[in-house]
Amino acid sequence: MTKPSAAARRVVQLRSAGVALILDLRSTALPTVVHWGADPGPCGQDELDAMAAAAVPPHVDNLIDVPVSHSVLPEGHTGWFGIPGLSGSRQGKAWAPRFTVNTAVQEGQRLTVEAADPSTALGLRLTIELTGSGLVRLRTAVRNDGDDDYRVDAVSTVLPVPERAGELLDLAGRWSRERQPQRGPFNMGVHLREGRRGRTGADAATMVVAGVEGFGFRSGEVWAVHTAWSGNHRTWAERTGEGFRTLGGGESLLPGEIVLRPGESYDPPELFFGWADGLDELASRFHRHLRARPHHPGSPRPVNLNVWEAVYFDHDLDTLLALAERGAAIGVERFVLDDGWFHRRNGPDRGLGDWFVDEQSWPDGLHPLVERVKELGMTFGLWVEPEMVSPRSQLAVAHADWIMRARPQLPPASRWQQVLDLANPEAFDHVLARLSAVIAEYGVGYLKWDHNRDLIEAPGVHRQTLAAYRLMDELRAAFPGLEIESCSSGGARVDLGILEHTDRVWASDCIDPLERQTIQRWTSQLIPLELIGGHVASAVSHTTGRRHDLAFRAITSLFAHFGLELDLTKLDDAETAELAGWIEIYKRYRGLLHSGTLVRDEYPSSGRWLTGVVRPELALYSVAALRRSDEEPAGRITFPGLDPARRYTVRLVGPNRDDLGNRPGWLDSPARFGGATLGTVGVRLPALRPETAMLIEISALPDTAP
Repeated sequence: MTKPSAAARRVVQLRSAGVALILDLRSTALPTVVHWGADPGPCGQDELDAMAAAAVPPHVDNLIDVPVSHSVLPEGHTGWFGIPGLSGSRQGKAWAPRFTVNTAVQEGQRLTVEAADPSTALGLRLTIELTGSGLVRLRTAVRNDGDDDYRVDAVSTVLPVPERAGELLDLAGRWSRERQPQRGPFNMGVHLREGRRGRTGADAATMVVAGVEGFGFRSGEVWAVHTAWSGNHRTWAERTGEGFRTLGGGESLLPGEIVLRPGESYDPPELFFGWADGLDELASRFHRHLRARPHHPGSPRPVNLNVWEAVYFDHDLDTLLALAERGAAIGVERFVLDDGWFHRRNGPDRGLGDWFVDEQSWPDGLHPLVERVKELGMTFGLWVEPEMVSPRSQLAVAHADWIMRARPQLPPASRWQQVLDLANPEAFDHVLARLSAVIAEYGVGYLKWDHNRDLIEAPGVHRQTLAAYRLMDELRAAFPGLEIESCSSGGARVDLGILEHTDRVWASDCIDPLERQTIQRWTSQLIPLELIGGHVASAVSHTTGRRHDLAFRAITSLFAHFGLELDLTKLDDAETAELAGWIEIYKRYRGLLHSGTLVRDEYPSSGRWLTGVVRPELALYSVAALRRSDEEPAGRITFPGLDPARRYTVRLVGPNRDDLGNRPGWLDSPARFGGATLGTVGVRLPALRPETAMLIEISALPDTAP
């Protein structure tokens, strides 16, 4: 970290990991962006000043008489007619701020700007940081310096993108089909993706990407924004008639949700912006940022066995013990008891909120199961849904006032449940005490934390989101080593906000491998594989009814945090042995999968997808056939990400490696290839039937290391 230095009244250059952000602070106005993108190298102050001068747009007839501009928090007085940076007022007054910078301090690759507007009696802090992986992390704080209340309606921060960014990509979806890509032109106006569900949402954009037309995984400049928040949120791309293209985001506030008393501040969610050459490099920037956090999971990600699709609500001790014993025998390292263990919870319409073990299903408590699980060398995990309550639960009957509502009548039920107002201190303390008691009694090391409904007519989403974060944090502080998985009807709470408080996300309730190929591919655009839960399910999918072989299910799950979710007691000896083999492969490669660089084929066909994780000395690739190829046999396939200066061997791995038909002869010879050859010329692989996959290891010869 460099010594702090005053940055006011000059042009500032932040540089990291091949990215530069150049900010103009020569006037007293809020900083404007001169450049965000590829690093031009260190520039002297004279050159920075010249760059800033050259970036000022010329005057255009019928606009204001000075050049139109916008800062990272746009203001109307600059001639900006797009989404305003700050929307709010004092009962209809003081709604047009004009901030003046008081101080701007650069510390390393972080710039902190303090500004104020006496006319509206507002203070502002902007913290603009270029992270070690090259992401721009933008934080804002708005302070009420007046003598009366100030209502905040929206705080929106943006970064500009150049005219060559002519195409947009973001994600859409629904329950069990999350994160489906959609692309289109960067048209005039606002491409707004707003979430009003009280949680991130299965249909969330995840990120909005602008890029040069035709950008792919391996090439083409892209610029992206992610709103790191698990409540209501907004993320957008905007193109104005004045020639500006911006990416931005912020919290989507309910009316009157943020009213600042004198002296109070509002801290909106953080925004993360990324520039890269191709979507793979963009993903790598987010992955390296997350992996650099001090609280990022550092131990090998254990093989989970979640029993939901094996037993559902039927919690029979003998069955569960049999599952635990079979799981331990084939290499399972964590046993997770899912929904159904607590008071009267033998169906989805009861029990939420009554967080004590059901005495009818479990007359001796969970001790017989937990003790056996730990004797077998596994850790024990438990499903909970602390933010919800069943209307017929003891808790709801005793404390109906703790149910979140906007009027005396209850909101419509969803999944037979309502939302518990965790911003109510009594409700928060009750849930914290009950969960703490269960964790302490049974030595629970892992919580699958579910959140199974949207918040409808729910006042205080902002406060509820912060309360959920705080509940997670207090449990983790009280029980060091406790890990939490964010599950929300599957993948409806996947964002960088929740990942500051959890250790994994459940990508989707759908674990059909054909669906998961898409869901996991696009979840990993933001999140590294070790934080994405991916399980091997039954041969016939619970959600789609499709049937798939074990290899396709296992290979798909390998490119995530691997686990199982099927009834092991129904497998025959051959299936059990094959599954044990896939678990052994996961353990062999998880160090690579959870630390290497994610790569994908540049322009994948709809028939065959390649996904890989590479380090210079070793790489593992999946090739999956999603449908029948248009050509038979399929053409050569190339392997991105390898060191072009090294020589490699290629081999198929996995218990099914000898079952693939039409095996090319070169695979059985000691063929050696240069990294450049594999990356540009490629090889022929065995033909695959639709909805199957193969696993390929490419390892460097030891005598070719640089």
